[in-house]
Amino acid sequence: MAVKPGERRLQILQTLAEMLEVPKGEKITTAALAAKLDCSEAALYRHFASKAQMYEGLIEFIEQSLFGVINQITAEESQGFNQVEQILSLLLRFAQKNRGMTRVLIGDALVNENERLQQRINALLDKLEAALKQALRIAATQDNLKADADFASLANLLRCYAVGRWEQYARSGFTREPLAQWQQQWPMLYFACLSQSGAPGG
Repeated sequence: MAVKPGERRLQILQTLAEMLEVPKGEKITTAALAAKLDCSEAALYRHFASKAQMYEGLIEFIEQSLFGVINQITAEESQGFNQVEQILSLLLRFAQKNRGMTRVLIGDALVNENERLQQRINALLDKLEAALKQALRIAATQDNLKADADFASLANLLRCYAVGRWEQYARSGFTREPLAQWQQQWPMLYFACLSQSGAPGG
């Protein structure tokens, strides 16, 4: 039975993501990808105009996956600090489940690829930071933070924490899992946020 075009595209992206799971793997070429799929390079180009477009497909998958859940969190959870905790937990969990995608998120897989791919990842990270900032603003309306708290600095701190955990995971050959120590580290991050709560001496 013939594979539908949409299914073949997905198959190509899944195979690319799997190839990215190899720590310190060689640069992925369309020839290697085609060999893995047991097809010709020409067959790949029937579905994607370029290798950059394949990576864009992965970035779109990451964005849809993360923001699909973030939108759900913000719709169902009213407490700002709970939103922050759940968003951060999601970012760590997603990386732990999707090794190849983690290498895309930290830009490791995009070295020597089209520079617009890194720009897209940067924009994605900015959107994640904006979601954290919005959750912190909600916390302020609930009197958990000062109304004039430095939301931008806090959101950036939280973003850097998640990206640092991703980086450590990829650089360790996927041995140092992002969710390791999360239970101990979230209270530390929470208290960093509370430093902006306007408490005595704050």
